[in-house]
Amino acid sequence: YVKISGINRDFKTASIVVRGSNELILEEASRSIHDALCVTRAIVKSRHMIAGGGAPEIEMSYQLEEQAQLLTGTDALCVHAFAQALEHIPVILVESCGLNPVDVITELRRLHSKGDKNSGFNVKKVVAVINFSPP
Repeated sequence: YVKISGINRDFKTASIVVRGSNELILEEASRSIHDALCVTRAIVKSRHMIAGGGAPEIEMSYQLEEQAQLLTGTDALCVHAFAQALEHIPVILVESCGLNPVDVITELRRLHSKGDKNSGFNVKKVVAVINFSPP
């Protein structure tokens, strides 16, 4: 796990000290930190991001289920099956976090049906993600 502490907000830079039991762990930690910093830089520069925690998959699944109700026959079955397949992605993510997938996916479905398109989950609970909009 990573703990960051002692950063004074008055400074524009900070040093990151990485410690580990062997060189392999140190290299992996260094790569992970580098990747995280690159993602942060890309978000700050481009001012675009997509909600995470299963939000895109649940929203696409919800929209496809709505469309499937307007269709008939094999078209409806295919769209419904694809919607279920998309929903399986957040189920796996939820299980990997050690949460109850039935509770989390049910809550996400409820929020998305109310129009909260950016609602996802973190490793602790379902959260409504705040929209990120450029100034």
